[in-house]
Amino acid sequence: MRLNLARILIGVVILFNLQAAAVFLLWPERYISGFELRGAVGEAMLRGLGVLFVMWNVPYVVALWHPVRHRISLYEALAMQTIGMVGESIIYLSLPAIHDLLRASIVRFIGFDTLGLVLLAVAAWITRRSKNEDFDSTSHTVE
Repeated sequence: MRLNLARILIGVVILFNLQAAAVFLLWPERYISGFELRGAVGEAMLRGLGVLFVMWNVPYVVALWHPVRHRISLYEALAMQTIGMVGESIIYLSLPAIHDLLRASIVRFIGFDTLGLVLLAVAAWITRRSKNEDFDSTSHTVE
């Protein structure tokens, strides 16, 4: 049960990330103004960001497959989520207040990454092993 709950939590983070990737890849023109970009260059920039979102999900998907057996991937996802949240916060703080639209876009990313970090941390916590637990690789459960 803990393994499946962890998978659900990781899956939610993956869905958030892939949803952002999809909209940036498919409809960048809808979002470029929020990044103070425009035209073909702005659309290409957002499509590139969408590609990065897909790339960044590789360890998340491996962790989703089996968060206990692929614990290092879960830790990698946690580290990536933390880097995203901290990095976006630094970017936000470095922007002059005049860029209110861009700052609002970055705040949304900070919120998503913070939520994702919490969900991944809970997944890591609930799948941790105690001294009395052993993993049975045939049943895919922590016993």
